[in-house]
Amino acid sequence: MKSRLPYHRSRRLACSLARPGVGQTDAVLRFPSEGKERYLSVSIAPCPDTDRAAQAAVVELPLGPDPRSEKLTRIHAALIDAFGRIERPDDKRRDPVWTLVQGVIGAQTKTAISNASTDALLARYGSWEAVARGDIADLQALLGNQTFPAVAAERLKACLQAIITERGAVDMRHLSNLPDEDAMDWLEELPGVGRKIAAGVMNTSVFARRQLVIDGHHRRVMQRVGLVPPRADTARAYSALMPVLPEDWSAADIDEHHLLVKRLGQVHCRPARAQCEACPIRADCETGTAKMPAC
Repeated sequence: MKSRLPYHRSRRLACSLARPGVGQTDAVLRFPSEGKERYLSVSIAPCPDTDRAAQAAVVELPLGPDPRSEKLTRIHAALIDAFGRIERPDDKRRDPVWTLVQGVIGAQTKTAISNASTDALLARYGSWEAVARGDIADLQALLGNQTFPAVAAERLKACLQAIITERGAVDMRHLSNLPDEDAMDWLEELPGVGRKIAAGVMNTSVFARRQLVIDGHHRRVMQRVGLVPPRADTARAYSALMPVLPEDWSAADIDEHHLLVKRLGQVHCRPARAQCEACPIRADCETGTAKMPAC
């Protein structure tokens, strides 16, 4: 099983420093059983072990709210004020296999086009098993509106065949009985499936799990805000953001949050140039406040 987060299972936190030094520092306690992180400040004291060039401290402090979660809450509210609600009704949640297929073929393609291509595949072949048996040239022709039809056809066929090999049919109902992390691991073993697609299956399909979809827009915005490391890929961005999602957010809230952040990336936080002057979350953005300090 893949390990996504380096959790500690105690209220006692051991901190070590690569270089000698004492004083105040920030730390995060992580609780795997609760799926939470807590932010706190700790005092670093000298370690009695003089054979190591390290300092250590063990502390027990009351747990307070994580400021990163509070920042996400403010950002979410500001984006709703700016763009309105972007909610996915329950009757719009699709079958997990449909959602998987839409993701596998959808690289750098507009959502509406990928949706139409996914529907066209099922209409043409009648079942996902028949799609898996389809001729690669025919699949490529049917996926002609995708940005990379040849790649989409090859990945889709390999993905569906892998599911049939393991499950006997293109059937992912077993994922509904698995914990989120196990389900995500299973999905990411499929050809053409990474963290974004796996999270999309778990969050936006009828599974409706608390998983965060992160596309290029979402990652870029969170990097500029300061919640994700500058060079983080999708998997690392996911690991940075998932533990600090507000606890009271449902799967639907997390879905809406992604859609709102994506909209911000499309409208204001553009790849080449961030339009910070009109950005609704500038007050909570490290890049925006650095470029245009608050008066």
